[in-house]
Amino acid sequence: MAEVRYYLDENIAKSVLKVLRRKGIDTVSVNDVGMRTKSDIEHIQKALELERVIVTFDKDFVILDSDGVTHAGIAYFNSQKNSIGDMINYLELLHDVMDAEEMFNHVEYF
Repeated sequence: MAEVRYYLDENIAKSVLKVLRRKGIDTVSVNDVGMRTKSDIEHIQKALELERVIVTFDKDFVILDSDGVTHAGIAYFNSQKNSIGDMINYLELLHDVMDAEEMFNHVEYF
C-alpha cells in the first residue's frame, strides 16, 4: 500500500509545498520537475509517470478526468478562497486516509 504523494500545480502557493514537506509528506511542484508552463495533459502524464496526485484549482483537470484520461489522482480545490491552512489540513487528511492505489483515476473535491 503506497502513500499518496503530491504534484502541486503552478497555481498552488509555495507555502503549501513547504508545510507539507515539513510534515513529511512527499510533495513536488511543477517547478521542481521542470514542468512550468506545460499543458494540462503534459502535467497529467508527468504526474502519472511520477505516481503523484495533482493538486490544483484548475477545473480543466476534472474535465480531462471526465473525458477518460488516465491519471494518478486529482485533488481539486473548487475555489481559491480556501485558506492555505485549510488546504494543508485537507491534503494532510487525504494523505492519511487514502493510499496511492485508491487515488488512481479518482478525483477528490474540496
